[in-house]
Amino acid sequence: MVGRNDTTTRPTVALSLVLVVVMMSAAAPPSEAQLSSSSSFYDSTCPDALATIRSSVRAAIARERRMAASLLRLHFHDCFVQGCDASILLDDSPTVVSEKNAAPNRGSARGYEVIDSAKSAVEKICPGVVSCADILSVAARDASVYVGGPTWNVKLGRRDSRTASLSLAEAELPSFKESAQGLIAIFSRKNGMTARDMVALSGAHTLGQAQCQFFRDRVYSNGTHIDAGFASTRRRGCPSSGGDTNLAPLDLVTPNSFDNNYFKNLQQKKGLLESDQVLFNKGPTDSIVAEYSSSPATFKSDFAAAMVKMGDIEPLTGSAGEIRRICSALNS
Repeated sequence: MVGRNDTTTRPTVALSLVLVVVMMSAAAPPSEAQLSSSSSFYDSTCPDALATIRSSVRAAIARERRMAASLLRLHFHDCFVQGCDASILLDDSPTVVSEKNAAPNRGSARGYEVIDSAKSAVEKICPGVVSCADILSVAARDASVYVGGPTWNVKLGRRDSRTASLSLAEAELPSFKESAQGLIAIFSRKNGMTARDMVALSGAHTLGQAQCQFFRDRVYSNGTHIDAGFASTRRRGCPSSGGDTNLAPLDLVTPNSFDNNYFKNLQQKKGLLESDQVLFNKGPTDSIVAEYSSSPATFKSDFAAAMVKMGDIEPLTGSAGEIRRICSALNS
């Protein structure tokens, strides 16, 4: 122990501690680098990157309004499997079993061509600089803004994975029949997302459409947790057998605008999917649904915060992964 008068040893101890910290920092693997919270991340390497992505996204949604919902969903389905690493974009190859073939993605995940188009445009101005994972993240934000939803600061610096996982996609993505407690548990495993985060992100179902095969059981159930008139209306386009890919809007009122009608629908027992209606069914998230139903500003603010949090799920940074030249294939 150093005595009261042994002050001459203290600078040496302090210097030693500093050297240890420096050495530990130098030894930390580059893959542990953090995402940048600055929108200027690509300013020196690809200054027109974000504007180019935005242009591609706007053009795609102008052609088909439903694409806004699809791009939000694509980002979500990417981040929940292996983290936000663009693994969902990889096609089958000798070394990759594509996540596109997982049940939650097959036939319902879409918008791949929009990301491919944005990537191609960015590659023309700055090849090998902007990752597909970052493009997915930026595209989701730009899609939200285009249809009247909130904006948020997209963290940047993700890199693309060299793997995909069909098995994880089957296991980690929520089912359209998921219970409220099941949804809460799934989200809690992803960067500690809360029930409030989950309900806010579920509000993206104010946009888009669902296939008959995913809501048939609900509209033919004659249960007490669905409005009879709503069920009758949905049955017209969804026969009891066949027509599996027939589409119906998730929000009958304003299906192409980002608003809080989704939550109003749940309060009226008009959630199209079972995993929607469980959010307001005398359960743990009823109060959150009620709050968002009465306060669109709160919903939009919470949605933006939850999107930022979701974008932080296990990104690849530093020297991990790669910057793919084509989003659907690994670099050779």
